[in-house]
Amino acid sequence: MPTYMTSFTYHNETWQKLAKKPEDRSIAVKYLMEKLGGRLINMYYTTGGDSDGFIIYEAPDAKTAATAILTVGLAGHVRGLKTTQLYSVAEALEVMGQAGRLSYPTP
Repeated sequence: MPTYMTSFTYHNETWQKLAKKPEDRSIAVKYLMEKLGGRLINMYYTTGGDSDGFIIYEAPDAKTAATAILTVGLAGHVRGLKTTQLYSVAEALEVMGQAGRLSYPTP
């Protein structure tokens, strides 16, 4: 299954609610991913960066990943969602090998 990483930023109101009543938001993400046939690998919070955290997960395909992230965005408590597909070292080596066998003309 493809692996994805989505960065997110909470609205200030969301941080205020979580500060008053801390909640493990990875539980909701895990449930959503499982409902869509995917799997939450982990959720991380960050400090000092452009995002408040990252979600690493597997989804059956890019459309499923997009559906999950759109669903989260529509809830209204996050902003700045950015998703990137991740590749294992083995997958990246395969891509490199395939690219090395091709050519592309320069302008």
